[in-house]
Amino acid sequence: MRNNIFFLLLLLFTASCMTKKEIVYLQNPQYKEKVPISHTTRFTAYTLQPNDVLSVKVLSVDPDMANMFNIVNPTNAFGMSDPGSMYLSGYTVDNEGLIHLPTVGKLKVEGLTTSQTQELIQRNLNRYIRDATVVAKLISFKISVLGDVRNPGYYYIYNDRANLFEGLGMAGDLNQGANRKNVKLIRQKGDQSEVVLLDLTDPNLVQSQYYYLMPNDVLYVEPRASQLKRDNLVVVSVILSVVSTGVLLLNFLK
Repeated sequence: MRNNIFFLLLLLFTASCMTKKEIVYLQNPQYKEKVPISHTTRFTAYTLQPNDVLSVKVLSVDPDMANMFNIVNPTNAFGMSDPGSMYLSGYTVDNEGLIHLPTVGKLKVEGLTTSQTQELIQRNLNRYIRDATVVAKLISFKISVLGDVRNPGYYYIYNDRANLFEGLGMAGDLNQGANRKNVKLIRQKGDQSEVVLLDLTDPNLVQSQYYYLMPNDVLYVEPRASQLKRDNLVVVSVILSVVSTGVLLLNFLK
C-alpha cells in the first residue's frame, strides 16, 4: 500500500510540474544573442507599408469640398474612441503602395513617413481646394503584448514615438516573476519578421534601434525559471496535502 502511495505521489508530481521549455514562446538558439547597443542610434520614423490605414482629414472654408475627402466626421478626434470603425473607414494602402483619394486619384505613399504623406496630399489637394489644410495620421498603429504581464492583449498607439516602456505600461507592466533580461520583440519588416532579445535592465537600451515601437510590433515577456520553480512548489504542496489527507483517512478507516 505504501509503495502505491509513493508511486501515485511521483506520478502526480511529474504530471503537474511545468518546465520553462513547455511554456515559453519562440524557442530558438539562433537568436539567443542580445541586441547590440549603439550609442549613435537615433529614432527612425516609420514609413508606410501596404495594408497600413490612414486617416486623411481636410479642413476648409468650403465644407462641401472638404467633406468629399473626409470619410469620417472631422469632429470624431481621429476615431480614438472607436478604433475599429475608424479602421474600416480610413484610406488603406494597397499592395502597390497607393491610396485612392476622391478627385485627386492615386498617390504613391509606400516608403513615406506620415509627415511626408501629409505634404504630398496637401500639394495635390491645393489644385482643387483653396486654403485647405490636410491632416494625415496613421490609425493602424497597434501592438501586442503577451506573456508574463498583468494585462496581455493588443493596444492602439496614438503617438508616433511611443517607446518600449510605454507599450509595457499599457499592458499594466511586468509581473514580479517576469524575466526582465529576456524580452522578445517580434517586428515585421516588409514580407519578413525578425525576433530580437531585449534586456530591460540595460540602461543603454534607450539608445537601441528597437527602443521605439513600430506598428504591429509584438512584445513577449518570458517568465523567470525561479518563478516557475515557486509555482511548481505550490503545486507540490497541494499534492502533498491531498496525499497526506488520503493517508490519514485510510488509517482512520482501518
